[in-house]
Amino acid sequence: MFVLGLTGSMGMGKSTTATFFAEEGVPVHDADAAVHRLYEAAAVAPIEAAFPGVTGGGKVDRTKLSERIAGNPAALKQLEAIVHPLVRAAERDFLAAAEKSGAPIAVLDIPLLYETGGESRCDAVVVVSAPADVQRARVFERPGMTDEKYAALLARQMPDAEKRRRADFVVDSSRGLDAARAQVRDILKAVATMPKRRD
Repeated sequence: MFVLGLTGSMGMGKSTTATFFAEEGVPVHDADAAVHRLYEAAAVAPIEAAFPGVTGGGKVDRTKLSERIAGNPAALKQLEAIVHPLVRAAERDFLAAAEKSGAPIAVLDIPLLYETGGESRCDAVVVVSAPADVQRARVFERPGMTDEKYAALLARQMPDAEKRRRADFVVDSSRGLDAARAQVRDILKAVATMPKRRD
């Protein structure tokens, strides 16, 4: 089975692109959704142990957790040390199930793919991109977005130009949904004949 990594900075249209892969019948693993599920299951106890008071009603209170780790790199690293192994386990389960089902291609939708070295677990990588002004306009549609928040989020992500440079495929999401859908179909045709290269 060919494993395709899907990534892109905030506001680039990655989630929409992931749905286009799913529409083509490709199994898609959404790392963010996996984290949401873990915040109501396996991650609750270890996170409460590390950051007392950030859970309630059997789940992690994301707002309290964000406040606790804001501006504290050591706390963020501590959180990642808890969550990342759980997300990786969920990813392995997903890939095993996709392979068992006979899927020729599976997509790993991982926002911080390059930042966390996730490309080594993929046979090829798709980066979703758009011009900076389009990205900014999309992100500022989110409630509560400020210049400070935007700058802080951008600082945590590898620059878009560097992601595009490393990518095997780039989906330009600024040309409309039909164009992006067509690009996804072209990528699926291309990877059908590509060699696997996972570590």
